[in-house]
Amino acid sequence: MRGLPVTFQPKFRAIAATALSLSLLAGGASAQASGETIAIVGATVFDATGAAPRVANVVIRDGRIAAVGPDVAAPAGATTIDGRGKALTPGFFDLHTHWTPNGAPNQTPAIATAYVEAGVTTLNDFHQPPESFAPRRRWLSQLASPHVNLTARMSTPGGHGADWADTATTKWVNTPEAARKAVRELLPYEPDLIKAFADGWRYGFSADNTSMDVDTLSALVDEAHKNDLKVVTHTVTVERGKVAARAKVDVIVHSLQDRPVDQETIDLMLASGTAYAPTLAVYEPVKPGQSPPDSLDNPRFVQSNAKFQYALQNVKAFHDAGILIALGTDAGMPGTLHGFSTLHEMELMVQAGLTPVEALMVGTANSARAMGVLDDRGTIEVGKRADLVLLDGAPWTNIADVRKTERVFIDGRQVVGPGTALPQANAMMTLPATPAQALIDDFEGEAGRTRLDTLRVQDTDGGMDRSVLISLVAPEPDGDKALRLSARMSVKDDPHAGVILPLSRGSLEPVDARAFEGLSFALRGDGGEYKVMVRTVGGWWQAEVKAGPEWATFRTPFADLQPAANWRGDQTPWTGADLLEVQFGGGRGAGEALWLEVDDVSFY
Repeated sequence: MRGLPVTFQPKFRAIAATALSLSLLAGGASAQASGETIAIVGATVFDATGAAPRVANVVIRDGRIAAVGPDVAAPAGATTIDGRGKALTPGFFDLHTHWTPNGAPNQTPAIATAYVEAGVTTLNDFHQPPESFAPRRRWLSQLASPHVNLTARMSTPGGHGADWADTATTKWVNTPEAARKAVRELLPYEPDLIKAFADGWRYGFSADNTSMDVDTLSALVDEAHKNDLKVVTHTVTVERGKVAARAKVDVIVHSLQDRPVDQETIDLMLASGTAYAPTLAVYEPVKPGQSPPDSLDNPRFVQSNAKFQYALQNVKAFHDAGILIALGTDAGMPGTLHGFSTLHEMELMVQAGLTPVEALMVGTANSARAMGVLDDRGTIEVGKRADLVLLDGAPWTNIADVRKTERVFIDGRQVVGPGTALPQANAMMTLPATPAQALIDDFEGEAGRTRLDTLRVQDTDGGMDRSVLISLVAPEPDGDKALRLSARMSVKDDPHAGVILPLSRGSLEPVDARAFEGLSFALRGDGGEYKVMVRTVGGWWQAEVKAGPEWATFRTPFADLQPAANWRGDQTPWTGADLLEVQFGGGRGAGEALWLEVDDVSFY
């Protein structure tokens, strides 16, 4: 102190079961009571077992399918839904989404709403850092939401996924030993699966990143499988597809699109049981609602179109060879909308040469099988989870009818349809703020964590050439401890390095600091300028300070903070009621060094 005032649940959790039992009961009188028996009568049932669509009645009890058949009677007292002239399918399953603030929509409740309204009842999210898993699961439990499987991420140093994220968000590994250790380090967060960025090809648009060798990827997969975790890979070239298959990954979640796939790749994937989710929606050169380029001879468009044709050709080749095709979209990436893209992916499967029936299988049973949960969902069979979509059409004949959603059921409860209102939480774009505590960090507590019990996070510029930062808590001559930062700047315009102190786990729940006037902290450094930054729900705010080699105490009033010049979102006015993070760091010239020590960070 420097004298400053200091005033394992099972994998693939049934998140929606908790979510809807809590939230739909608060959603109005139209919400169904927990455990209510429902009978959908007279619908044409596409059960995704391989059977032809048939008229049947489906009884739901306690969130599960209790009976299916043409002669099944609605139990006495059941809520009866007239399905005559409608199609009933399993809920759709998207293996590849990113719930990112750069997507559309871009906030958790709105993303959840977009998916349930599209009939997507299970999905994998690849965006969140493991530190946010627990609070994010609590947030999802308040929403009408699909079942969301949260994914831990791994890449190589300089690889895709490591070119923008910190090592707390994406583990960096390049040896078998490092891969096994990283898997074990992730287990306390209870990830639902692991994504490996195994392919560094940048689609010919920029310099390639690094790739993961087969021994490292094999060790990662083996260690994950020992802990009942599936592994999916970012793999986009035919040769790297062979590496993924040799490593026995569970699913390749992108298109192999640099050339036509060869028989060796097919044989390797068949032998390893590797499934394929080609995310055609993200690669479509002109996405729905977009305009084509002014010139069809535009080199980038020509290249994108050529790769997309390879992607279409390869998914058909894999399908015809008997490789399991699953559905993924990469939704959250530019132009790839949440919810909409899952349905469009099935349309693109038909464009690739699959039949509408086969495309429906891809979006339901195949995806459930690829993730190892077909015994629980993905088909309409007795005992399965009652995740269902009632459609006004016949999508096994016209795949575009998947858009004609009339009702959606998750865990047997109607979340979309007549008489159902979404819970109020789906309209609240952030979690409620909690009162801010005065002390943020004096660096005397648990290793690696702030006094708020949050994980300190390093932050540097992005790209293959990133500023190198070492931060650690070390003792001072007086016996006190402080945070030390040493960095070498990357060779680019405006490099930076710093350390983030999250104000809540995973920077997810905002804190209300209106009871305070500003930030107080102690600094010493190399004599240059440093940035003190505060991230709110609405953007980044900053102030500049200069610190020399002797300790000095600073007080930065909130009123002196200015919007950060490099914030790319919509900056909202400062209120002090929605703070997420505090950051200390700075920049120097390309290739230059920076050092800084920080202590006793608090609100005053």
